[in-house]
Amino acid sequence: MTSTPREFTASGMALRTAAILFLFVIVFTGLLSAAYQWTKPSIEASALAEKMKLLNEVLPAADYDNNLLDDSLLLPPTPELGLKEASTLYRARKAGQPAALIFEAAAPDGYAGRIRLLIAVRADGKVAGVRVTQHKETPGLGDYIDPRKDKNKTAPWIDQFVGLSLASAGDKAWRVRKDGGRLDYHAGATVSPRAVAKAVQRAVRWVDGERDRLFSEGKQP
Repeated sequence: MTSTPREFTASGMALRTAAILFLFVIVFTGLLSAAYQWTKPSIEASALAEKMKLLNEVLPAADYDNNLLDDSLLLPPTPELGLKEASTLYRARKAGQPAALIFEAAAPDGYAGRIRLLIAVRADGKVAGVRVTQHKETPGLGDYIDPRKDKNKTAPWIDQFVGLSLASAGDKAWRVRKDGGRLDYHAGATVSPRAVAKAVQRAVRWVDGERDRLFSEGKQP
């Protein structure tokens, strides 16, 4: 059976269409790749700046002189910190001496679920700063644990932990007033701050027992 001219024409058009589409895919993929390579340095620089900004919120930059990102440890899942996944711990030093440890922690019992934290504990065991990095607490009610949501910008609720340590503060310092403690809270919203307070105390207790190992393990030359 011989093919008709019409069949030859249709076949040729199909091949040309396929070739054009293939060429388009190659060109489009190349443009995307070029755009990614072009913007990659600025994206990485922006991400790095955001990370350093957050680290410096819990530990002022004036309190250390080493490169935090180069002096870090990969922690395995750590139940004491409420973490079921690996995380990164940063070691701050000043003039070669231990200054503070910065690490992630989580409160599993927030009102609306897990609350992720970034905590800095100084070498003397005192809390340098705490920040909520992720939460689902009720807007306008329990979300004041996050200083970005707290209406009190001069003295955010989360800053009550600054300066606390196991040596200088008893259990009352780590509990909200409703539970007989010293931490202020907003009326009608005690679950969120209670969860954060317990998580911070557990984290400080963990650091107290692991401090020397954490500062010396894999120490930078």
